[in-house]
Amino acid sequence: MATYLDFEQKIRFIQEDLISAQVRHDLGAVESLNKALDKEVSKIYKNLSDFQKLQLARHVDRPYALDYINLIMHDHYEIHGDRHFRDDAAIVCYLGYIGDEKVVVIGEQKGRGTKNKLKRNFGMPHPEGYRKALRAAKLAEKFNVPVLMLVDTPGAYPGLGAEERNQSEAIARNLLELAELNTPTISIVIGEGGSGGALAIGVADKFAMMRYSVFSVISPEGCSAILWNDPSKVEAATNAMKITSSDLKELDLIDDVIDEPLIGAHRDKEGAAKVVADYFLSELTKLRAISSEERMEKRYKKLVKPGAFSE
Repeated sequence: MATYLDFEQKIRFIQEDLISAQVRHDLGAVESLNKALDKEVSKIYKNLSDFQKLQLARHVDRPYALDYINLIMHDHYEIHGDRHFRDDAAIVCYLGYIGDEKVVVIGEQKGRGTKNKLKRNFGMPHPEGYRKALRAAKLAEKFNVPVLMLVDTPGAYPGLGAEERNQSEAIARNLLELAELNTPTISIVIGEGGSGGALAIGVADKFAMMRYSVFSVISPEGCSAILWNDPSKVEAATNAMKITSSDLKELDLIDDVIDEPLIGAHRDKEGAAKVVADYFLSELTKLRAISSEERMEKRYKKLVKPGAFSE
């Protein structure tokens, strides 16, 4: 069963009527309802608040990394383990093809259903997850294979075991190594990009966000708890933090906003997967059109550019 947010209820009613009309083979009603649906989708989704975009980024039906991997890759094989401690299921790594391009895809996977969420640790990687991601990226560099990273996490896991195995070092190591990785890299926030847990696979030649994704240094819940000692002020915190794709593009902190289907990736997974694949292949062609030295120099300038100061 599809899940509808509060502001999507009118869409729900139209879609239910549309299904009923299709079952009855009432072509006139189908045509009329399709027009009504398009109108309602345009009305709602072109006027979303920042908090509503946050809700969409976290939507339970929104495609996760494995959904995209299965939709856009073929002949793909999973890479397991960090060769030090264990295989962290919150990070998935695959070697395969997108179109005719051989590629390594690294993604953060949240999981659906209680059993799978526990297996994936709700998309919060341990240090060994980031070390697995780095191992896969280094393998790609060795064979000059491009890397696509799919960011979707509320943050790195803050538990005792993760701290004992040096979570902060694992994230910092990825920031350093990915900044120096000598192969084309593209990172896309597909849902929720939270704190260092997202940054750990966010350093790339091209960094983009899906239309309804968010990227932040802390969750709005954490921000409202710290600033106002009131976790209920999530909406106010969301508006103040400027965490949506449009805000971050305006601040020049990301390269591109990927126009997922207007109705949202949670309602059109195949359409969302297609725009991700098309963006990756298009940007990869551009990156390969320049020399390795120029690409690395552009990456360096992009990484040191954010921020401003005055004397």
